[in-house]
Amino acid sequence: MSAARWLSLIGIGEDGVDALSPAARALLANASLIVGGARHLALIGPQKGETLCWPSPLSAAMETIVSHRGAPTAILASGDPFFFGVGDMIARNVAAEEILCLPAPSAFALAAARLCWSQQDCALLSLHGRAFERVTPHLQPSRKLLILSWDETTPARLAAHLMTLGMGESRIHVLEHMGGAKERIRSARAQDFSFRDIAPLNTIAVEVVAGPNARILPLTPGLPDDLFEHDGQITKRDIRAVTLAALAPRRGECLWDIGAGSGSIAIEWMLADPANRAIAIERNATRAARIARNAVSLGVPDLAIVEGVAPGALARLATPDVVFIGGGGEAKIIEAAWSALPMRGRIVANAVTIETQTLLIDAFGRMGGELVSIAISKARPIGSYHALEPALPALQWRAVKA
Repeated sequence: MSAARWLSLIGIGEDGVDALSPAARALLANASLIVGGARHLALIGPQKGETLCWPSPLSAAMETIVSHRGAPTAILASGDPFFFGVGDMIARNVAAEEILCLPAPSAFALAAARLCWSQQDCALLSLHGRAFERVTPHLQPSRKLLILSWDETTPARLAAHLMTLGMGESRIHVLEHMGGAKERIRSARAQDFSFRDIAPLNTIAVEVVAGPNARILPLTPGLPDDLFEHDGQITKRDIRAVTLAALAPRRGECLWDIGAGSGSIAIEWMLADPANRAIAIERNATRAARIARNAVSLGVPDLAIVEGVAPGALARLATPDVVFIGGGGEAKIIEAAWSALPMRGRIVANAVTIETQTLLIDAFGRMGGELVSIAISKARPIGSYHALEPALPALQWRAVKA
């Protein structure tokens, strides 16, 4: 190891020291500090260096780790430290040129090898330290998922969730202690799942089978309105699809959804990419609670919800990349949202009433952009025939801050 690379990240499996390379064993033997979970430290046995068991939260250990800069230090991690592991946290605090990483096969790689699945064709997820509901958007027909469990209760919880969604025929594989003497793989359909003695350290593989009435989230904007709990305050499906296209989500961007109603726009924004963030601002407490339930139900439990009245409620929020204003809002809300946007930030606002349409026309005149009229008609019966009945047209203002 070069003198500059004082910090070693060592991936370790169930076979412990015996499965490590000679280089990894030498790094452990020479380390003045070894950091790892209780299980990792037990796997390596006594060492001459000082040991530190990860505290909660893990970040609390960083001050101690960084204080050893220049002295040989080893951090133990399960499998590949940079695949849903501690590597990211370490790299945010220690320069890359000071780190030497020796990964072991990840749990995903081991599970794929055991089941003979191609990793590139699987959705790779972690529910360890993350909200369980994030699995929902990935439950697509015939999809294969590899999932890191939170603990021994995760497989049964996932089986119950699949049953609730009408996917009880899905096959669940529970892989425990992979790479060690106690390795075990068991499989069952979700509707028949009854394993009880599951090890806390486990990985789940799922082959999704959707029943005829399965609740599947479409992959395109404009989810059916009945997937949302609402009291009528919702951007309807057809208008929502046009609105999401105008908002044009890009990976990692932050959206303000002002006057969120049911939260439909913010939720679909987050569904566009797992890295997307959104803040739903809603003045009505009952609706704010409803937004939270919708977010959990539709697989984006990390949606931030601010109960309050705009523009006051916008103060001290994270800077948005994009703003949506439902129903047109008020002049002061439009001004506050425009002021909060950075250069090249985007804004989209919808209006149905003449009064709010007038506000958008004024904003268009002062700030530019586009004005688009959206008219939707749907067939309804008239006796034994049908006629197209128009809904109230919506005026949409779209602009980019220049």
